[in-house]
Amino acid sequence: MIEETKTGYIIDYVSRQEVRATPEEVDAIQVFSKQLVEDYNYPIEYIQTRPQFRVKVRPSDTKKEYPVDIAVFTNDKKQEDDIYIIVECKKKNRKDGKSQLQDYLRFSKASLGVWFNGEERLFLRKIEKEGKIYFEEIPNIPKFGQRVEDVGKFRRKDLKPTHNLKATFKAIRNHLAANTVGATRDEVLAQQLINLIFCKIYDERFTEPNDIVTFRAGIDEESKDIKNRILGLFDLVKRKYKEVLDDNDSITLDPNSVAYVVGELQNYCIIEAQRDIIADAFETFIGHALKGEQGQFFTPRNVVKMMVDILDPDREDLIIDPACGSGGFLVEAMRHVWRKIDLEGERFNWNVSNINEEKMEFAVNNIRGIDKDYFLSKVAKAYMTILGDGKSGIFSEDSLDKPENWGTLTRTKIHLGEFSVLLTNPPFGSKIPVHGEEKLKQYELGHKWRFEKKTDKWQKEKLKDQEAPQTLFIERSLQFLKEGGRMAIVLPDGIFGNESAEYIRNWLLEKARIVCIIDLPLETFLPNTGTKTSVLILQKLSKNKIPDDYPIFMAVAEYCGHDRRGKEIEKDDVVDIAEEFKKWAIENNFKY
Repeated sequence: MIEETKTGYIIDYVSRQEVRATPEEVDAIQVFSKQLVEDYNYPIEYIQTRPQFRVKVRPSDTKKEYPVDIAVFTNDKKQEDDIYIIVECKKKNRKDGKSQLQDYLRFSKASLGVWFNGEERLFLRKIEKEGKIYFEEIPNIPKFGQRVEDVGKFRRKDLKPTHNLKATFKAIRNHLAANTVGATRDEVLAQQLINLIFCKIYDERFTEPNDIVTFRAGIDEESKDIKNRILGLFDLVKRKYKEVLDDNDSITLDPNSVAYVVGELQNYCIIEAQRDIIADAFETFIGHALKGEQGQFFTPRNVVKMMVDILDPDREDLIIDPACGSGGFLVEAMRHVWRKIDLEGERFNWNVSNINEEKMEFAVNNIRGIDKDYFLSKVAKAYMTILGDGKSGIFSEDSLDKPENWGTLTRTKIHLGEFSVLLTNPPFGSKIPVHGEEKLKQYELGHKWRFEKKTDKWQKEKLKDQEAPQTLFIERSLQFLKEGGRMAIVLPDGIFGNESAEYIRNWLLEKARIVCIIDLPLETFLPNTGTKTSVLILQKLSKNKIPDDYPIFMAVAEYCGHDRRGKEIEKDDVVDIAEEFKKWAIENNFKY
């Protein structure tokens, strides 16, 4: 149930009191409060936000005047002697934030401190020795029940999934940009982070449940020792996945930066993360400035899941995304089918190795992806390979080009007219038109069209000089499908409503049965682009099999789980649409 609040206020996660929705409150205090409970497992009863716990300004003070943003205690009584962690969330820079946090620790009984401003964070440990107080930066704070000395000493089974790593990635990006020696460009840092993420995923997959993970940073470890351990792990990753990673791929971050990233990520189980963490990393590191001009925007996870759930692929389906980016649709489709395999294994009492064999076979044989961007396709290939443990079906090609111009291996694995499921969010925009007679003449929609009043029909005319990519992707996507195949595609609303696009709508109605049109909120792709979009779901059928009159499932989502700035909100209509579609399908006796 969503609690109603006054305008300009939010409900505090810990105290459930109304608090002013200041940037520091929304972006830092609430975010880290939630992480303390969900990621670090601290009981919410041990945490105090409102009323604020206070500490002295100086040792001689009798009054405690400094309010602490978040105080964590060793029990639910929350007495002064039991304070354990102080979290300071003021909008300061790192240097000032660190200094203030040290003061808070110096004049309180807390032994650990966190400074977090929504974009950067650091962890401090207070050490009292021979009457003096010292501070040291540490990789992370312990989870509930751990000792400080145990930070980094995780058994594989202790790792927990997290709901959203964006705040962590943002902190990593800002820390690396400010502190990394020798690399500051976002695309370089992104490649380095991706390499480290693949080390993390490999470690999770190939570490026994009771064994200590290799991807870790301990309290008293030297940074160079942490980096050497990670380099050894990366060598294993490259040996295991030679077809994906080259010998030239390397981890070039300095030891302190490697230790920082490992410390930030080591608590989490990445392979069970609810969101596509690779897409999260790219949104944070590369974002609109680098990819916006190419029309490439990452599809929010809830939209991806809704599209996959409506198409409902199973292990007989051959699945493709012809504009796969970092592989978000393919990962979600694979996981959807894997869940079905788990259920099937349970029903027939298969052993674990049988289930895993079926999953790997599906990942290798039934998933295909193409992307024009070499780096994105490489990331998708590596991600799918590590998760699927097999040779990937991801290729760097221009999906809109003539298939005979694709590479030899691509041509052996991908053919027009053979796929039963297609999911995609193609690049769109008038600023990135497709040119070239050879390319355009493959498409009926690459031509001009004129409505002939005498015949009451649209007539195809001469070839255009250029066409927006989304228009051609509609036709190419249908070309990929076999008869009866189904697809879900994100398109700008102009396709559905502009008078100038009427010929496209008419063409579609003659090639496929329209199953769903789902109107997405304007905020869906903000803050990257304000283009209003909808999801079109259809089934490819020959003209004589398309009914003259049939129902279409229509849905409007008013909220998508984040606001115009990309900040998470509780309201999300998208998550319920797939279930509503299933009810509609039963009521209308609809089956693909």
